[in-house]
Amino acid sequence: MEIVVLRLGHRPERDKRITTHVGLVGRALGAKGMLLASNDKGIERSIREVTRNWGGDFFVKTGVNWREEVTKWKQGGGKVCHLTMYGENILDVIGELRESAEKIMVVVGAEKVPYEVFEAADWNIAVGNQPHSEIAALALFLDYLQQGKELKAKFADAKLEIVPQRRGKEMKVSDTEL
Repeated sequence: MEIVVLRLGHRPERDKRITTHVGLVGRALGAKGMLLASNDKGIERSIREVTRNWGGDFFVKTGVNWREEVTKWKQGGGKVCHLTMYGENILDVIGELRESAEKIMVVVGAEKVPYEVFEAADWNIAVGNQPHSEIAALALFLDYLQQGKELKAKFADAKLEIVPQRRGKEMKVSDTEL
């Protein structure tokens, strides 16, 4: 399954950490990349540095026109899921989504999302119908979608890797320079 995150509504001064965390959660939990409808190159650099050190091939593309990206995605056979507290409950639609989509674009908003997004989405999905964090919504969505399999993923070319253990902290550092 191919998953890409589309981040809408990034406000550079207010949302820098939130948008970075949307990208980091997407990367850690199985997305292939993030499209950002803003030209914030700082976020792009931060996420690329994490990918370079921690592995994988996660991409970040800034300055995208979200309408064009959604149109291209759908023309390429992909499905669009918009995460919103106004949507259908994730538990009611996640099975249908898993069965019918090979390519999924997950739209994550910040400020007021244009109604056009609700109309363009194949699914408007809520992890709960209460106000909540877009980061939490993305994490829960990716986990439910992949049934926890993403939590055991290994990242190719990682220079840093955590060694899981009950107590203490241990990290492997590859021979290649960070």
